Parts: sequence; structure tokens; C-alpha cells
Amino acid sequence: MITADSLPDDVATLKALVLAGQAAQLAAESKARNLEAEVRARTLLIEQMKFTIAKLKHEQYGPSSERASVLEQLELELAGLEEDASEAEAEAHLAAERAKAAKIDVQPFERRRPARRPLPEHLPRERIVHPAPAHCSCCGGDRLRKIGEDVTETLELVPRQWKVIEHVREKFSCRACEAISQPPAPFHPISRGRAGPRLLAHILFAKYGLHLPLNRQSTTYAHEGVMLDVSTLADWVGAAAATLMPLVEAIKAHVLIAERIHADDTTVPVLAKGKTRTGRVWTYVRDDRPSPGTRRRPPCSSTRPTAPAPIPRRILRPMPDRCRRTPMPASTGSTIHRGSRARSLRSVAGRTHGASSSRSHG
Repeated sequence: MITADSLPDDVATLKALVLAGQAAQLAAESKARNLEAEVRARTLLIEQMKFTIAKLKHEQYGPSSERASVLEQLELELAGLEEDASEAEAEAHLAAERAKAAKIDVQPFERRRPARRPLPEHLPRERIVHPAPAHCSCCGGDRLRKIGEDVTETLELVPRQWKVIEHVREKFSCRACEAISQPPAPFHPISRGRAGPRLLAHILFAKYGLHLPLNRQSTTYAHEGVMLDVSTLADWVGAAAATLMPLVEAIKAHVLIAERIHADDTTVPVLAKGKTRTGRVWTYVRDDRPSPGTRRRPPCSSTRPTAPAPIPRRILRPMPDRCRRTPMPASTGSTIHRGSRARSLRSVAGRTHGASSSRSHG
């Protein structure tokens, strides 16, 4: 331990001691940052392995709400650990730079990362050519010639832009008969709606594809300077759903006439007064592919906010009237017969495992 009596009286010696202490402090700080970054990187690696194991178990043993919630929690924890590891690594690099400025050789910690994916080729490229040097950085001469170039790509986001499209329909009167002529009004996806088709598609995808409620969408749009009430968005969603019903019915009819239909029953919570009810989403997939095949399988689905049922009668009413359910490991298989035709349904939901039974559907 250094005391006041042990310090020298020479100013130059004192300065040297201060500089040496500062250098030791910078070196210790850099090493501490490296150790912290290494610990966070190892913790992140452990959690990534846990997530991979849980995901493999989920894929092996089938769907389960409990295992799905565990995966979601692990994903959230991984995101936080990624941020902490990146922050610790950046601080380690800054500490190493400060140490190098004091002429202390300290290597910063480098976390192992997977191979970086190239930026998508379909995105437009904006080429920015930086001004070339006018003089040589070595001798100061001005006789320079281009021998190549280095290109560094940076991913950037252009903020979303709103615009109002004005459809102008000019009126003309006939000088001969005084009749007024005007082009027809443009087509709108919803009647008397002021929302364009791309805006409606964006709202529907955000609600049903990204699970973003309308109140959050309204808040987001308000931050961008566009005031859209939740009631207005709800009106647009309802009107758009009615507009899309013919397409839904066409897909449904196409799926239900198949020789083989695969069905899956999934429970979802449905908001009710003071509580939540259990709703059921039945998904039907038509599979006409020979084994092996590459033809896509068109799906359709229906929602039932009621108690569970083996097969919803209102959906399968045009289907055959007798269903024989065969128990299978982790699934419930059913074969529906009508005369000489046989259609198979398999509900890969793991609901029941009992003896074979026959059910009537009228």
C-alpha cells in the first residue's frame, strides 16, 4: 500500500507513477470488459442450446400449449441476452481502444457469430460514390489513376409514406342536347370507403398475420400523423371481410371436394364479458399429391366459439355421412365413407386415444 511518506518528492517521478497507475487501470478495465463480454457470450450460447433442445422436443412430441409457451419465453430471454452480449462486446472494444491510446496492448474480446447472411438481392440499391482523393496520401502527388473500388453495403429503412389519391372526374355538357357526361366512379374494395386496397391489405395483415390489435395500429398511425379511430379501422376490417367472403367460399368448396382432407383442431381464447371463452379453430388442408409430390396444399379454416366437437357438421355437411375414427399414437385418424368413395380425415391434434367408433353427421 502506498502512503504519503513513501511517495518521492521529485515531480518527474510522481508524474511517472501517475501515468503508470493510469495505464494499469486502463489495462485492468479492458480485461474486465473482456471477461464480462466472454461470460455474457457463454451465457447466450447456453441459452441458445436450451432453445434448440426445446424446439427439437416440441417438433418431436407434437404441439402443446405448455411447450409453446416455454419456447416463447426462451425466445424473449434470447433476445435480451443477445442485446446484453452485444453491449458488453461493444464496451470491451471501447476499453481496448482507450488502452491502445495509452500504448497498452490489449486484444478485445470477439464473440463467435454465425456466418452473416448477404443482404437480399431483390432490394433496390442506392449507389453513393464518395469523393476521390485529389492527392496521394504518401507523396502528395496528383497523378492518380483508379485501380478498383471497395463496396460496403448497409441496410437502411425508408419511413412509410402516406398519401391521398384524388380521383378527379371531369364533367362535360353537350352543346347540342345539354346532357352531362362524366366518367364512372373508380372501384373501391368497400362501399363508400376512403381506404385504398393496399391500406386495407396492410391493416388486415397486421391484425391477423402479425396479431397487432386495432388499438395499437391506431396509436402507430397517430404517431405518423394520420388519425384513424379504432371504430373506423373496425368498420374497414368488417367490410373487407365481407368483400373477401366469395374468395373464402371458393377456397372452401375447392378443399372439401378433395379425396383426402387433413384437419386440425386448435383452441384459442376468445374475449367475453368479464372472462375469456374457449374458441376452436378447425383447419382443413386438401392434399392431392402423390407420394412423393410437389403440388401445394390449399388450406381453409373455420372458427367455433363453442365446446369441442369431433368434426363440425356445418362445415362437413356436404361430406359423406359416416365417420370411423381410428386411434393412432399422438393423433386421431378418421375415414369418411359415402357409397364407394372414401375420404380420410386425420386430426393431428392428439385429442383422444380410444377405441374405434362410428359417428353420424347429417
